[in-house]
Amino acid sequence: MELERAHLVPSTVNEEACHWEVLEPWEWRRYYKLQEKRKKGAQLLFRPLLNKYEKETLENQNLYLVGASKITLLLGAEAMGLVKECNDNTMRAFTYGTRYNFKDFDDDNDDFLTMAECQFIIKHELENLRARDEKMIPGYPQAKLYPGKSLLRRLLTSGIVIQVFPLHDNEALKKLEDTWYTRFTLKYQPIDHIRGYFGETIALYFGFLEYFTVALIPMAVIGLPYYLFVWEDYDKYVIFASFNLIWSTVILEVWKRGCANMTYRWGTLVMKRQFEEPRPGFHGVLGINPVTGRKEPLYPSYKRQLRIYLVSLPFVCLCLYFSLYVMMIYFDMEAWALSLHEKSGSEWTSVLLYVPSIIYAIVIEIMNRLYRYAAEFLTSWENHRLESAYQNHLILKVLVFNFLNCFASLFYIAFVLRDMKLLRQSLATLLITSQILNQIMESLLPYWLQRKHHVQVKRKVQALKADIDATLYEQVVLEKEMGTYLGTFDDYLELFLQFGYVSLFSCVYPLAAAFAVLNNFTEVNSDALKMCRVLKRPFSEPSANIGVWQLAFETMSVISVVTNCALIGMSPQVNALFPESKLDLVLIVVAVEHALLAFKFILAFAIPDKPRHIQMKLARLEFESLEALKQQQMKLMAENLKEESREGRKEEEEA
Repeated sequence: MELERAHLVPSTVNEEACHWEVLEPWEWRRYYKLQEKRKKGAQLLFRPLLNKYEKETLENQNLYLVGASKITLLLGAEAMGLVKECNDNTMRAFTYGTRYNFKDFDDDNDDFLTMAECQFIIKHELENLRARDEKMIPGYPQAKLYPGKSLLRRLLTSGIVIQVFPLHDNEALKKLEDTWYTRFTLKYQPIDHIRGYFGETIALYFGFLEYFTVALIPMAVIGLPYYLFVWEDYDKYVIFASFNLIWSTVILEVWKRGCANMTYRWGTLVMKRQFEEPRPGFHGVLGINPVTGRKEPLYPSYKRQLRIYLVSLPFVCLCLYFSLYVMMIYFDMEAWALSLHEKSGSEWTSVLLYVPSIIYAIVIEIMNRLYRYAAEFLTSWENHRLESAYQNHLILKVLVFNFLNCFASLFYIAFVLRDMKLLRQSLATLLITSQILNQIMESLLPYWLQRKHHVQVKRKVQALKADIDATLYEQVVLEKEMGTYLGTFDDYLELFLQFGYVSLFSCVYPLAAAFAVLNNFTEVNSDALKMCRVLKRPFSEPSANIGVWQLAFETMSVISVVTNCALIGMSPQVNALFPESKLDLVLIVVAVEHALLAFKFILAFAIPDKPRHIQMKLARLEFESLEALKQQQMKLMAENLKEESREGRKEEEEA
């Protein structure tokens, strides 16, 4: 059966695992039948990309394509509880039996499920092909199996299957690019189209990036005259810092409302959370999970805690100490450059004043990337059972180090050296240098390398004499060599640090928001280019919000209140108001800071996370679910009573 290009999931397999017929007893070619009585033969579609002769010609590459029929995808959507819009404009979990009640559903409409949803279903069904009574993968005694173990995950962790990834759909990708980033115009992104192609998690990131960029514009507009006209007048910066407090609170609360609107429309806000399976790297002694009753590896919690507190925590502290040590070297370089400039006073020495900050910014980026690898290794070694727990521990490690590494020097300059001129210079240099480096390392350099590799692949394919589908083969070979998109972690981290540069020291360098806006306009296009042309197309993952990053941004906004209050309290104008007693100044600054924090939390509480109409729709859905459950229970009770009555009459007749 011919496969639809939009639903292809290619996988590459190493040379030792070329005989896939050995794996047929494990039902790689069969999709478990959800409702066989309705539609026989509902299954995943599986075929090799190359035949035996072509594999010998093309260096024995084992490439396989996996797809699914329309009935398979619809039944999979029901099994996974995907939520779609009904004809009455309500959002409900899709069921195959009531499929005609859903908006835009038609037997001839292939766009009812988005491409991202189709790929998510196929991935889910591949991962749910599970072992029964088998002990190992045939021919691979090291690849142990136990009942309930996902075959795909075992094949991946054993190195039998090298990678599994979805192919790009060139036609759909071209349409998306034309409306997204190929034309440099000031317009909103096609978030719904991004969601349809890449899924909700990536669409939410680009939605947040766009929203954050627009939200920065008022800060940039207000900060520009402060920079140009009232640079040293700290009294007027009280107004700017107060605006920053309200701004940072309001934008995060309004984002939660906008996010709820989007995810309700997409169906992920009301989608029931799936039971989380153990992550692929989790290992332990085989036992019985008390919740599921299935066999799976079990690992004592106390061993994990020992690894965290005796190894990971000391390592993180050591890295933080090293970061502070590098910071002190930077200040020595600053002192050397300043003394050199004071002695000569020439133009080149005035330029030299910026060199230590530039070098330090580059070192910060290198240290952040090296630490990221170490944090990933440590978090994986801690052996967390769930992917969510793994991500939370990784995010905590990385955020703590990045915060100290990026902002420790600024806090030291502000509150120890109390050199506002050096603070402005360092903040500007760190912000601009980090933005330029991120653009080069994340998009421009990978794109150049990918273009170079594309030319090599094209020449290789053109030189082949084998009678194959050269276009599809070229696409598969090209995409399998692309880098893997590791998720939105680094993208959100970049925005988090940018938010820190803008909000923490806004009363000292109000121009930071303007630089952030300029960077984000190019960031949208470079990230879009990265997703479409540089990295493999990732599998989609349903998301209802931006997760733990919402808390991270809110925490940064709280810290910014404390920082700005302290900076204003240190200004010469404010200090002149309390020439006799500095204690009174400290007490007043602390009181103002507490009052502002209280106002901030009241403001956050006063703005609901979800709009009123969304709250009403969710309450209505909950009510209908409870009513349906009651009816189901009453029906079951009635059937039980009938059965008991029938058995009673039967016993009377026998008596």
